Amino acid sequence: MASVPPGPRGSNPPENAPRTRRMPQAMHPPMTKPPLTVLLAGPRGFCAGVDRAIKIVEEALRRHGAPVYVRHEIVHNRYVVESLERQGAVFVEELDEIPDDGRPVVFSAHGVPKSVPAEAARRQLFYLDATCPLVSKVHREAERHFAAGRHILLIGHAGHPEVIGTMGQLPPGSVTLVEDAAQAREVRAPEGQPLAYITQTTLSVDDTAEIVAALRTRFPSIAGPAKEDICYATTNRQAAVKAIAPRCDLLLVVGAPNSSNSLRLREVAERAGCPRAVLVQRGADLDPAMADGCTAVGVTAGASAPEALVEEVLARLRTRFELCIEEVVVREERIAFKLPAALTDDAPLAPAATTP
Repeated sequence: MASVPPGPRGSNPPENAPRTRRMPQAMHPPMTKPPLTVLLAGPRGFCAGVDRAIKIVEEALRRHGAPVYVRHEIVHNRYVVESLERQGAVFVEELDEIPDDGRPVVFSAHGVPKSVPAEAARRQLFYLDATCPLVSKVHREAERHFAAGRHILLIGHAGHPEVIGTMGQLPPGSVTLVEDAAQAREVRAPEGQPLAYITQTTLSVDDTAEIVAALRTRFPSIAGPAKEDICYATTNRQAAVKAIAPRCDLLLVVGAPNSSNSLRLREVAERAGCPRAVLVQRGADLDPAMADGCTAVGVTAGASAPEALVEEVLARLRTRFELCIEEVVVREERIAFKLPAALTDDAPLAPAATTP
């Protein structure tokens, strides 16, 4: 059971105080390895959007058999992609790699430009959209601002699939990308046209606040989202890292190098006081000697990294250290997203192809 560090006698702990719990430890022989405290950030790992996207591919395979085509990595994690490939998923970069054989096609969790489903419809492909609902929310915001005659400033990273998908919701020239505060202070907006800003969902909360402040200083009447676009999972994982970073000599972020939210966690850790933060994809990539001389090591995982990879990292550390694991939970997450109607129990089954 989770426990909260006690406050003054007779007082209750602050409502938002992180909760810590000692994790059950395996039985070991008498200690022969140096001790190491591991602070596990909570929440960490899969978010509801990633979980939904993976389930869409798995359910499509269950209902329709292999192959199921997936445009781009369903989420930014090779472990997940390779697991789905073993089940019969075939990953492609573009629709022109997919034959017209009636097999399902899944669009990734990051979202796609409108031209992609339009092309799928033109070819009469059976497609399933695994775009995270929180990314779709940003798409709808962009459409509303465009319909209201506003030019849109999109805060995000050039070349990221989510940014490409969001900009592709509107005609070319409707959206200007702003990547950092320096650009926000210099960006040129169309004269005489009202402005609005939207953001990528996986950004640094602090960096985005700085960019928004710079835009509001220059454009006081700029419209923004009613509720911030950075998703709950990004915000919560960054908050959890901030809670443990000052106590850590080293912080390990389990995630892929092309995962925006994982990269932001590493940056957040260093800014929050951790002397060193490192991105590792899985246990095999970690040299446990990296933690030599450390008293406490933090461990977290990006929103597209499964808990199995966290367990791999812990197992790798155990080869060199006697671990005392403490989980620090800043928020509980109970959000879940529904699957597309085409994958519900009452949806008709398409004829399954013979599995190769």
